Amino acid sequence: MIDVFPFAGYPVAVFGLGRSGLTAAKSLAGSEAEVAAWDDDAQARENAEDAGVPLVDLYQCDWNEHTTLVLSPGIPLHHPKPHEIVVKAAAANVEIIGDVELLVRAQRDAAFIGITGTNGKSTTTALIGHIMQVSGRDVEVGGNLGMPALDLEPLGNEGTYVLEMSSYQLELTRSVTFDVAVLLNISPDHLDRHGGMDGYIAAKKLIFHRQTAPRTAIVGVDDERCRAIYEDLKSADDQVVIGISGTARVHGGVYVIDGVLIDDTEGQETPVMDLRGIPSLPGRHNWQNAAAAFAAAKSGGVQPHAAMACIQSYPGLVHRQEPVSIIDGIGYVNDSKATNADAANRALACYDAVYWIVGGRPKDGGLKAVEPNLDRVRHAFLIGEAAMEFSQFLDGRVPMTLSGDLKAALGDARKLAKKDKVPGAVVLLSPACASFDQFDNFEARGDAFRDMVEALPGKTLDPFDETGVFPSAMGIGNDGEGPP
Repeated sequence: MIDVFPFAGYPVAVFGLGRSGLTAAKSLAGSEAEVAAWDDDAQARENAEDAGVPLVDLYQCDWNEHTTLVLSPGIPLHHPKPHEIVVKAAAANVEIIGDVELLVRAQRDAAFIGITGTNGKSTTTALIGHIMQVSGRDVEVGGNLGMPALDLEPLGNEGTYVLEMSSYQLELTRSVTFDVAVLLNISPDHLDRHGGMDGYIAAKKLIFHRQTAPRTAIVGVDDERCRAIYEDLKSADDQVVIGISGTARVHGGVYVIDGVLIDDTEGQETPVMDLRGIPSLPGRHNWQNAAAAFAAAKSGGVQPHAAMACIQSYPGLVHRQEPVSIIDGIGYVNDSKATNADAANRALACYDAVYWIVGGRPKDGGLKAVEPNLDRVRHAFLIGEAAMEFSQFLDGRVPMTLSGDLKAALGDARKLAKKDKVPGAVVLLSPACASFDQFDNFEARGDAFRDMVEALPGKTLDPFDETGVFPSAMGIGNDGEGPP
């Protein structure tokens, strides 16, 4: 746990005692800050009390006694309206920050690599961390991905923190200047929390806050919003700017053409590696992730040949297009992390014959973003609160079944896929929805799917085995790329 020594002796309030908030409160208390912690949930307060964290009702306290509020990123800061605790703190001129800000202030000698984007940031963060760790660097990986920031190990001036940063976290982390900052893509998501698309884009752009050369901005150019940001940064010429793409050439950037990763950062258009043989990185969106990770690792001092070898050994993340098994010739893929339609569309693009399990608690925009790849869907199996809404959208576009819940949907999909006997068939859980109608979180939903698949009868192949690899993972039938 990080010693947050700059706050020793100062009165600090902590609101929101989930995993990261509780860690922040414990770290502050252990660093001799005067902690006053609270959560609206009684169980969270009980957990904090059991951990020795001092509790104070922040609705009733004198806010003039506090210098700092550490806010959980899930609590509204500005929109749809500021939380009551935020209003009270702001009225007393109390600074409002998040747990990553505590890490940054306590570990100023370390380097920081930050990754954000609507989709792909967890995969890219994990891949950058994998490259740097396997290549021998002193690295800690966390933030929005996995371990809370203050549970990471302290690092010296030779160490690097690789941090996934959500838009919420970026708004609460104002003193960081990332040595390498990565923005992958922007599509509509969490718009209610940012007052619309302009606010969401502004929050994402905070990843580049105060960067000057030789610090590096790595920007995806495969969507128009990020392409505009890339052009603006290039024109301003404040920091090193590297464009990345999974589909097209970027002068001076890192990009992928027909599955081949190419490094043009030195003006040589150097082919680095063929990504089509890496089952943990299927599809053009993952090729962009790989381009971003390569560019970030190289900017962080990793030699290109070492980065290439590390990308080849990347095992992938659970719940992100996770190949679970191949049973009786049918592939099963857990993409539970696809909680919006844009993410689901990226997954659909990777397979030619999809038996699609979709639904949950819907988000704004519905399924419109999946239209480009609906021709890959053999049949949709609808679950959760979104089932009726999605059925209206899909009516006349793809065959569908109102399955209701995940267990029924898996059974229905398996039965139909076995009957159809289509080569390369994949049963894909890519819900395009939040999980909270039937599961505690997307991890619980993905774990349930994996457990159900692993319990299915039939002849089973390891999807990473040479004889069992998914066709799309080899670049065959994937996005129209690869050999015939």
